[in-house]
Amino acid sequence: MSDPAAEFLVLGKHRFRSRLIVGTGKYRSNEEMRACHEASGADLVTVAVRRLDPDPARNLVHFIDRKRLALLPNTAGCYNAEDAIRFSRLAREMLETDLLKLEVLGDERTLLPEPVETLKAAEILVKDGFTVLAYTSDDPILARRLEAVGVTSVMPAGSPIGSGQGILNPFNIRIILETVKVPVIVDAGVGTASDATIAMELGVDGILLNSAIALAREPVRMARAMRLAVESGRDAFLAGRIPRKLYASASSPLDGMVSGVRRPS
Repeated sequence: MSDPAAEFLVLGKHRFRSRLIVGTGKYRSNEEMRACHEASGADLVTVAVRRLDPDPARNLVHFIDRKRLALLPNTAGCYNAEDAIRFSRLAREMLETDLLKLEVLGDERTLLPEPVETLKAAEILVKDGFTVLAYTSDDPILARRLEAVGVTSVMPAGSPIGSGQGILNPFNIRIILETVKVPVIVDAGVGTASDATIAMELGVDGILLNSAIALAREPVRMARAMRLAVESGRDAFLAGRIPRKLYASASSPLDGMVSGVRRPS
């Protein structure tokens, strides 16, 4: 019998029933965003701190159902530790949460994480009391270093942000899963439902995505597909796939079959 506690995504002192985390950017309207949040079944959504308007009437958060959804502010658009730390503290004041997705980018073209600045910011923010989910590359050594400074979760990219290329290096994701004990959440690169399922079948604890839903031809339908994909991938991982074999293996046993039937030579 499965452990009921395993059904939750546990991030520090926070527990979430859904293992899908969705974003708030790139939607054609706030109404569409809300419909997608509902269809996704997510109970944690990311908000870029740089997009927060001090005016409550124009603030994006005004359109998020905070009775149902927890907020995960992120430092998207930061390219050094100093900026990431400053925006993190601003987010805590504005949104009254210790949750934080730390994102320190290396350059504007690839949007890949800057490892040295990410590690520096993570260490300071953990000491500052944040529950840090750190966006990182699929480097197992960096994941181990981030765990060592106290992050709550490491978030390796499946492929570059917004690229929709899916999980390019499942082998490194598997090594990260063996390397760290904190939750591993695939962040970035998921393009469609099968990408999310593949990631979950590897054994990751969750998926964070935005563009795959917001830029789909039918975003609400894609949000529903992503919810089902994450759930089915998790179930498949827990169930355990059969071993891969070079040759066929009959589904029905051959013992006890009617005699006289000739087998191919």
